[in-house]
Amino acid sequence: MRLYTAVSIFTYFLLARCQSDDTPPSRFPHIYPGKPKGDFSPAYQSYFEVTDPLPNITFDVGRMFAGNLPVQRAGHPNDTFFFWAFEKQNGSLTANASTDPWGIWLNGGPGSSSMYGALFENGPIRINSDYTISQNNFSWNKVADYIWIDQPVGIGFSTADTTGYIDSEETMAKDFFGFLSNLVKVFPSLATRPLHLTGESYAGTFIPYILKEYFSLANPPVTIAAIAIGDGSIATEQVFELLPALTVIETYPQIIGYDTEVFEYFKEQSHLCGYDLNLTYPQNGTFPPIPVVQPIQRTIPFLQSTRFHSDQVMQAKRDIPSRRSVIIQKRDREMKRMAWKRDLTGRANGTIDPWYGCFLFDEFMDYAKNFTFPWSAMTIQMTSIYDVPDALSPAARRDASVFLNDKRTRAALHAPTTFDWVLTFPFPFGELTFDPSPEPMVFLTDLATNATAKNVSVILFSGNDDALVSHLGTESKSFIHLTIQNTTFGGIQGFTRKPSTPWHDDSGNFAGIIRQERGWTYVLFDGAGHMVPVKKPQAAFTFVREFVFGNNQTGLVESSSSVVGGEDPALAADVLPGQKEIYVGKVTTSSTFVFPSATIAAWDSFMAAQTSPPALKATANNNAAQTSRIPLSLGVWAGFASLGLLFVL
Repeated sequence: MRLYTAVSIFTYFLLARCQSDDTPPSRFPHIYPGKPKGDFSPAYQSYFEVTDPLPNITFDVGRMFAGNLPVQRAGHPNDTFFFWAFEKQNGSLTANASTDPWGIWLNGGPGSSSMYGALFENGPIRINSDYTISQNNFSWNKVADYIWIDQPVGIGFSTADTTGYIDSEETMAKDFFGFLSNLVKVFPSLATRPLHLTGESYAGTFIPYILKEYFSLANPPVTIAAIAIGDGSIATEQVFELLPALTVIETYPQIIGYDTEVFEYFKEQSHLCGYDLNLTYPQNGTFPPIPVVQPIQRTIPFLQSTRFHSDQVMQAKRDIPSRRSVIIQKRDREMKRMAWKRDLTGRANGTIDPWYGCFLFDEFMDYAKNFTFPWSAMTIQMTSIYDVPDALSPAARRDASVFLNDKRTRAALHAPTTFDWVLTFPFPFGELTFDPSPEPMVFLTDLATNATAKNVSVILFSGNDDALVSHLGTESKSFIHLTIQNTTFGGIQGFTRKPSTPWHDDSGNFAGIIRQERGWTYVLFDGAGHMVPVKKPQAAFTFVREFVFGNNQTGLVESSSSVVGGEDPALAADVLPGQKEIYVGKVTTSSTFVFPSATIAAWDSFMAAQTSPPALKATANNNAAQTSRIPLSLGVWAGFASLGLLFVL
């Protein structure tokens, strides 16, 4: 995840930079009574089994195993990964012979603990915002034996000595297989059972590097059958700063208050920046380099410096409700908004805005914070960039530290005792404050070729409401699409038909869009944000059972004119509209805000009459019948690298 939860990317880099002159801590695992002697073996199963009760858990979780295992890095015996494993059924993980699949879940960061996934997303234990604990009926260990792993070394309950942190993604991947080599000694059946490696956000960097290392090993310790990446960061960190915005606005026009003049401005800026592309199905040729224009009137350090920043700071320093009436607030906001719109005529006029450059995400966030209710009323934090309709201020509390740092929990899970668990660790790369490795997009086609040859399935999924780290709306559709359409797999570049097949959860509810071709699967989750299982646990459960571990063929292209489950022309549009309701409240939703129906109807009428400007095409001609306009938004981490970005200073 980049970043993953209530800790934002800004917080992560602020922490990393503020502490970059410090020496990363030296941490080590705790040795609990009863540890067997000698090398790892099935004798360690009883040592790692969780037999003590976990605090405040009143339901049956099933058999669990947890603890630290070394990564086998020479000279660094205290470099370990922490794991927490849950069985599908009693004895399934320790069975002497089994061919059943198993799964691993990784969160991202880089530097975020996978215990977040275990306790808030897809594990059997769910910590609520009031710190009570409930059972997750849609836990992924109901599909297969599942293991949540803190990695790289030093993250969460994993450990590393001062000089033992990773210096590259290659080192991370080697550590991963060092850990797995020990894991299969403890649970031997895992060596031959098909592994499904899953994760989200910055795991979109981890998992491709792990798979790359896997293909290089003559005798890997496990057998990988599939990878599944949600809202993944497959391309360069710089793309994080580009954040083009038009499709975000088209999906959630509430951000600009359904204002058509403001939309026209962003539409023009998006076109001037070259962010509208034409994808074809099948794809024939790659896209030419796109110049990414930097602001010339200022510098943007990770989007923190903004034209309207002072307005937000002043607003946060005063208690507006007690000093101003709601009417005066609305009047002042409307006056500023009209002044901003008048200013448009003087600073655009067919040219890229010198203040924002092509950082359109930065600009529309400024606009929402200053002019659009309910985001303009948020004085504690900016709008949730991971889940657009969530305007809670403060955000819903998701804090696992109280539970995980409880002495009873530590002892039960065989966790380290000399330091506290924290969600996000600022030193994943030691003294470096950045990931020095090339983005996975650089080798994605080679990876895809090996995946096809070794029969490893690739599943990419995302939430439609994620504005930052994956792809909101059409971004969910189009920028994973852009990655796929710029990647050759199964001997063909990209999908041959545009994704437009609906899929449904177990209750029959529309869950999103799916496409399957030649061992690659793309899944869009309707109504989900960055952490898909948080908001859509039932749909996520159906997805992992049917499309990651199962053989559900919905969306599979059988021929040039036949798709399992059919195709819905409405779902082939460039935008999957978001919901009308915006959630408002403190920590929990107290109400929803919906714009007047007349405002929405006027917007719908306006959009129905829209036509697109000429868009950038791939370098090779393509006579395919299906085309798609792609405004290059934030989520194209996975596509920007393949486009050969040029930075214009």
